[in-house]
Amino acid sequence: MIILITYDLNNPGKDYMPLYSAIKDISGTWWHSLTSVWLIDTDKNTNRVRDMLTPRIDSNDELFVVRLTPDYAGYLSREAWQWLNNRKF
Repeated sequence: MIILITYDLNNPGKDYMPLYSAIKDISGTWWHSLTSVWLIDTDKNTNRVRDMLTPRIDSNDELFVVRLTPDYAGYLSREAWQWLNNRKF
């Protein structure tokens, strides 16, 4: 399934590389074309993804994890659309 992860990281100057690495490690198949939005292709549910990422954010950060359905629209790069369209929902 495709999971969308988005966040507001509210601690300026903090090294959030452990968060980014954790997102990449969840499935190894990801797309990151918008600053605070990631798409991952995983068999983990949204609660599990949230739980895996929570230790890597601060208490004043915000995190939203949602399962993506095939009913989406927007303005993205060709590569982003190809990544999405090559996935199974």
